[in-house]
Amino acid sequence: MNGMSFKSLNGRAVDGIVLFVVVVAAWQAVHRYAGDTAITSPLDTLRRASALVTTANFWGHAQATGTAFVAALAIAIVTGVALGLLFGMERFAGDVAEPILVSLYAIPKVTLYPVILLVFGLGMSAKVAFGVIHGVVPVILFTLGAVRNIDPVLVRTSRVMRLTRWQTAATVLAPAVLPELMSGVRVGFSLTMLGVLIGEMFASQRGLGFLITNGMSLNDVPLTTSVVVIVVVFAIAANGLLLAVDNRVRRR
Repeated sequence: MNGMSFKSLNGRAVDGIVLFVVVVAAWQAVHRYAGDTAITSPLDTLRRASALVTTANFWGHAQATGTAFVAALAIAIVTGVALGLLFGMERFAGDVAEPILVSLYAIPKVTLYPVILLVFGLGMSAKVAFGVIHGVVPVILFTLGAVRNIDPVLVRTSRVMRLTRWQTAATVLAPAVLPELMSGVRVGFSLTMLGVLIGEMFASQRGLGFLITNGMSLNDVPLTTSVVVIVVVFAIAANGLLLAVDNRVRRR
């Protein structure tokens, strides 16, 4: 068993290395075709990113993004799980809410940004709200689907034991939906980050999204490319960690 796990781990490592080489090669090819005015080379980007992460200015912007992202993700997860459990337990409410949520999820969120600005104004609250509307719907839908797929015997047992609705949610539903919930959190994590960054690009003076927009407006291609690469590396690393947690939860 350990040998199979070791081989599987080695296979994933090889796949990751191959994918990395292909991406870097494609990146270099695009650079050679478009030139420095469009995108910097991988080596130049690495140098600029290495210098950038040593500056206090970068970490100030990173802290602003991190604060908004953590707040938005926490709200999205708590709200999404609560509504998902509620809609899953109440069949009629779930049947009504699910198509509405799917339709809302299909709407380009950028079109809602003027409304977000009118309601929350400029600053941290708008970024958090924009992140929440990106990440909360997947968490609701994953949780709702997981509750619907629970073994009916578990629900009947909770009724026989005369558990209250909240006791049923805490002791029966929550553990049963945990694997699907982790998948929803992974999707919500990525979309919430995207929402916060887009919010910073539209109307903010702080954050990594602002740095990207500022680099574009100043035609500072190395800055823009470096910040984008840093964000992508963080997102890949965080998603890999969440995927490992998801796999462990499913095995248990």
